[in-house]
Amino acid sequence: MTKPIVNIADIALEPRPPAFAPTGAAAERYEAKMGFIAPLIGARKLGYNITAVPPGKRAFPSHNHHANEEMFFVLQGTGELHVGANTWPIRAGDVIACPAGGKETAHQIVNTGAEELRYLAVSTKLSPELVEYPDSGKFGVLAELPASAEGKPQRFMFIGRESQCLGYWDGE
Repeated sequence: MTKPIVNIADIALEPRPPAFAPTGAAAERYEAKMGFIAPLIGARKLGYNITAVPPGKRAFPSHNHHANEEMFFVLQGTGELHVGANTWPIRAGDVIACPAGGKETAHQIVNTGAEELRYLAVSTKLSPELVEYPDSGKFGVLAELPASAEGKPQRFMFIGRESQCLGYWDGE
């Protein structure tokens, strides 16, 4: 049995894999290190990670989930939470709820402080998931798939814009 306990001091924070690292102008606004907890403790229906964001940066673009709910617990630092058109200051000890919904639930955490902002992120893991990015007009579809024959996790991910949508019969 997997040990169901881990101390956050033992979670290694790593930069995002190159395929998910911001490039170009986005690299000026987005940066984060993450440590994934759920696989270490055997979690199946919830995802857990520690996210560390440097001053002046954000981990992710503003986005809303249609299937999954997220919760954030601020461990250290200060910043702002943007939800829809609203902005609230955040600090260590704050618990943040980001329920699933439409664009009015689009959320983003920004480090506005002088030190690293760290938070525990907890999310349901419903699949498939549809995520919208209202600022850029993008959407993403993510589906967790059964493990490969070698036991490796697999997933399907597509990022696009509705304006570039193909018709159902296109190419048939």
